Amino acid sequence: MTDEIILTDLHSHTTASDGQLTPSELIERAIEKGVKVFAITDHDTTDGLAEAHAYNQAHETPLTLIDGVEISTRWNSFDIHIVALKVAVDHPALVSFLENQRSLRSERAKEIGERLHKAGIEGAYEGAKEYAGDAAISRGHYARWLAEKGYATHTANVFKRYLARGKTGYVPNNWGSMANAIDVIHQAGGVAVLAHPNGYKLSAKWVKRLVREFKEAGGDAMEVVLGQQTIDDRSQLIALSVLNNLSCSLGSDFHFPSSWIELGRNLFQPQGVHWVWQSKRWMEAK
Repeated sequence: MTDEIILTDLHSHTTASDGQLTPSELIERAIEKGVKVFAITDHDTTDGLAEAHAYNQAHETPLTLIDGVEISTRWNSFDIHIVALKVAVDHPALVSFLENQRSLRSERAKEIGERLHKAGIEGAYEGAKEYAGDAAISRGHYARWLAEKGYATHTANVFKRYLARGKTGYVPNNWGSMANAIDVIHQAGGVAVLAHPNGYKLSAKWVKRLVREFKEAGGDAMEVVLGQQTIDDRSQLIALSVLNNLSCSLGSDFHFPSSWIELGRNLFQPQGVHWVWQSKRWMEAK
């Protein structure tokens, strides 16, 4: 990349995980929205990337498409996500790691279904599985089914009432450590990015601790510009990245078309920021 501002979105999801657009549909939408550099970062899988590349290359004006994956980890009992960018998707360490992640997802999904069943909500596992298709079942799939069946007005309310910590369908995560995930990302030649640091409902003090320990575990960058955030939030995250010597990333975390999240929307690139694509690890990656 040059100093020219190029519309970049490095966090998105397809039907390979809990997104609602196929990889081809997502690429088409990104092109329509004027995105030039784009990463698909499905939860714990790279299964959508082959289709995405095939469709992208067949397009008249292809994107610069970055291979990515969003990895779930455990930190002080919290689900913490790490976006891996520019990974070699066929690297044995990454392939083995993601196979294990899918197994862990399957175990957790079944337990969620059992807990909802015991609470009198029948058919939730089967309903979530129908939404998931060939993808691993996630809480997002459960949320869609529960909302469709009228247990809440929309998916966000489903999480609050049934799937959040302490609620009926909540199952503690069973992921590995941040350090292990970062090590695998580096083995696969990728860049490890802390996803949406303000999205875990942590106090400011705990966010600072999370960012510090992410860096200590070998992390490379953190998301500081998101599709929905205040100017103060953005400034605070940029300051945290500087304090911890982390590069900065940005992304919409797009899952489906909506009025509040869109590919490339509000992904500003403030001047004076050290972006992840300017980092040595990024430039050394394939």
